[in-house]
Amino acid sequence: METPTTHRDFDYIRWFLLHDRATVFVDGETWYLLVHTECRHLQSDNRCGIYPTRPQICRDYSTANCEYDDDAVYDRYFELPEQVEEYVEAVLGNPDGRLRSPRPELLPILG
Repeated sequence: METPTTHRDFDYIRWFLLHDRATVFVDGETWYLLVHTECRHLQSDNRCGIYPTRPQICRDYSTANCEYDDDAVYDRYFELPEQVEEYVEAVLGNPDGRLRSPRPELLPILG
């Protein structure tokens, strides 16, 4: 994924996470979209059923850095759109200057 830098970029990430079985994580400086489903063209022998016409992203993919057998820990890991909202507010601030939740009233001073 391109590194998000604007509120609009982060809004797209929120959109990804509104769909089932998707997460976003950051490893080093690189952002990734992880789709936790199998490709509908994966054959029973784990080979691609549309290999000659597969999308470019499949052609570019490499298992060289695969972590399928590691207990990977990521710099940032987002499973919910609300996590992205909190992160973007911390990094970019709120575009309209308001807090996401209203500030609670102060407790009375007992004396």
